[in-house]
Amino acid sequence: MSGPEPDDPAPIEPTPTEPTPTEPTPTEPTPEAKEPAEPAPDEAAPALAPDPIESVEPAQPEPPPPPKPKRPSFIAERPEATIEVPRHRLAAQSRRDFLLFGAGVVATATLTWWLLPDRTKAHLLGMSGRDRLDTLAARVGLTRMRREAQLNRVLTFDDDVAEALYSRDRLVRTYERPDARPLRNNYHGRTPGPDYLAGWRLTLSGLASGQVERLPIEALRSRFARREMNTRLVCVEGWSHVAAWGGFRFGELLDAYPPAPGARWAALRSMVSLDARGEPEPYYVSLDLETARHPQSLLATHHAGAPLTLAHGAPLRLVVPMKLGLKNIKAITDIAYTADEPADYWNERGYSRYDGI
Repeated sequence: MSGPEPDDPAPIEPTPTEPTPTEPTPTEPTPEAKEPAEPAPDEAAPALAPDPIESVEPAQPEPPPPPKPKRPSFIAERPEATIEVPRHRLAAQSRRDFLLFGAGVVATATLTWWLLPDRTKAHLLGMSGRDRLDTLAARVGLTRMRREAQLNRVLTFDDDVAEALYSRDRLVRTYERPDARPLRNNYHGRTPGPDYLAGWRLTLSGLASGQVERLPIEALRSRFARREMNTRLVCVEGWSHVAAWGGFRFGELLDAYPPAPGARWAALRSMVSLDARGEPEPYYVSLDLETARHPQSLLATHHAGAPLTLAHGAPLRLVVPMKLGLKNIKAITDIAYTADEPADYWNERGYSRYDGI
């Protein structure tokens, strides 16, 4: 009988083995990874929340910076502060203030008396009282000569300021119509009679030609264009009046009859002027040539549309509205151009020489 040999082992059948699961690699996802796992029965599935949508709030404006504290005004009232001062110091200060106040009153009264005109002093205290107080004032150096010098110095300073502020390009105010009231006759003396009108001539001297010109009023009216202006005449006495003037510019006369080189002033004179008693008393004013060349400086031949009357300076007068009325000389007979400042009627009597407004 034949059979397997005892030395041969029995054949072993292979047993089926389960394949060993392999871990999926990150690059090859398994089908189970792709399928969502079902939740366990005892675990509640969380609700799927929608994707949040970011809301953009509008930008809020930045609050304004707090206001800076205002600096107190220079004239604002300061808060009160309590200061303790010993009684003896207050008493001493009160005595000192009283003495200083009394000294100030005495000094003010003395200076006021010293500056008053002699006529006013005599009116207040009489001639004897005036002389007695003037004698006492002279003992401390307050003499009449010093008073006049100080007053002249103040007037000179005022003139210098007015002259420094002058501009030929700045015009004074003009008006659409003049005052309806009649213009005051303001001669310093009596009004001249008509006798001089027939032979009147304007005498010009100090010219570049070296000649002396004598021009009748008809020659002046025919040669120069007539201009009209309504300006205010301001008197040093305190009144004013808007008047209608007609005439030719002073600057046009300067162009037609130029002054000699170096001339800076015009001396205007009226030889027909009278004093309060009716006696001849020439009236004269000084006028700088800068003012004479101002476009509103007029040698007037007309007032209110008619030729000048005797009361207003016929046949020719000066109208300079940038000056006080005492510079607006009437009934001009002579104009002389000079290098040095000429004499002035009212300046010799204590008034300003420049008289600017």
